[in-house]
Amino acid sequence: MLITDDFLPVPVPESLTATYLVPTVGLPSVTARTAVRGLAGRLAEPVHGLAVQMLDSPLMSVDIRPIGEFPELPPDLLTAFGATEEQLGRLAAASHLVVVQAEYRPGWPPAHEWAARAVAAAVAEEVGGDVVDVFGLQFLDPAAALRSLPDAEGRVRLVDWVLVPYSSDAEGLWFTTKGLRRFGLLELQTQGVPDHLTRAWGAVMTGAARRLLRDWTDGLAGEEVPAFVPLPVLATVTGHDIAVAYGNPEQHGATAPVLLRLELDPATDPDADSFLSLRPPAGHPGPDGRYFAAACGTLFAGIQPDVRYARSGDAMSRAVATARAGLGDVRARFRAGALPSETQLVVKYGLPGDDGPEYVWAGVSAWDTPERIVGTSASDANTDPSIRIGSPVQVETADVVDWAVLDTSGVIEGGWTQAVLDAGEPPRP
Repeated sequence: MLITDDFLPVPVPESLTATYLVPTVGLPSVTARTAVRGLAGRLAEPVHGLAVQMLDSPLMSVDIRPIGEFPELPPDLLTAFGATEEQLGRLAAASHLVVVQAEYRPGWPPAHEWAARAVAAAVAEEVGGDVVDVFGLQFLDPAAALRSLPDAEGRVRLVDWVLVPYSSDAEGLWFTTKGLRRFGLLELQTQGVPDHLTRAWGAVMTGAARRLLRDWTDGLAGEEVPAFVPLPVLATVTGHDIAVAYGNPEQHGATAPVLLRLELDPATDPDADSFLSLRPPAGHPGPDGRYFAAACGTLFAGIQPDVRYARSGDAMSRAVATARAGLGDVRARFRAGALPSETQLVVKYGLPGDDGPEYVWAGVSAWDTPERIVGTSASDANTDPSIRIGSPVQVETADVVDWAVLDTSGVIEGGWTQAVLDAGEPPRP
């Protein structure tokens, strides 16, 4: 394939390996083949058949080793990726490990990952143990591991396979993905992300990973594994990419797309990883963080996507009263198409919680009756696990405490309660 300045050639590894562990006390009482047969009718095809076939081929190995023969898994990193004290305790008490490894060529489907995870989950379910994903340094309970595999329509949630950890430095937040190497693709990174975009940029990274992974696997669709796959230098990310990555494919994500420039950041240390960096398009004025904030505003149609709890006080009461007084007018303008072009109307509403209401934002997609708003969540809710970025929501107008009109630069109208939260000053109508 001809490579131009519009494409970045990304090298392709010759083969990929997946490794999963099942810690046990004593020797397991079940074989891998018996355990996998027990998943017949419960695990969608082609994954069940794939696991059976790979078990009978040299592409997969299942070994039982004394735990001392396997390199120690770092408990601090396991904890950082969600391990509980109970899981770490079971690992410390284990005498043996069932080690499931599978190898396959890069491409789609990722047979090595699907088959190895299915076999490990089947064994863990039979012995009442955990699955340890060595690549992700994560504990998975068997049910969660099985749910992460493709459904009857072949769909998976990318968030079950790709994590987005971050750390902070003087320049802001540094985000990386951890999981794209399962598929042979280099991990993504973004540096200089503003601190208040913690959740939002993690979702953008996940959506970008979904889009680039699709381009990547399309480039590997031939019979021969190429030496490299050309990826577009300007990657387009949409709300739909994020919705699909989070397992909400019914959400069309009708937001304006954003462009991110892809740069290869090769490692100088032979033992370190190379990255694909996400940057603003060439020629963007100002710091990168300003572009990232505008991109989040475009994709999520919300402001400050991190969950905020309202503070009591006269300023907040006045802010809520001001916002509610303007609901009728902004609804009329929204339905008449009278809001400024290329803007998005968002509303802030309360969800019940044990410690009081949790207030989150949603982009408005329809407001046919005065009493109810149909929209898309702009953040993950702590109090309601069904409300995730990109998921559909229905909001009772009586629960709305604020609204705002956004363009790519941020709030151009409204956002009174947010002004109180952000500045600690009384808002101006």
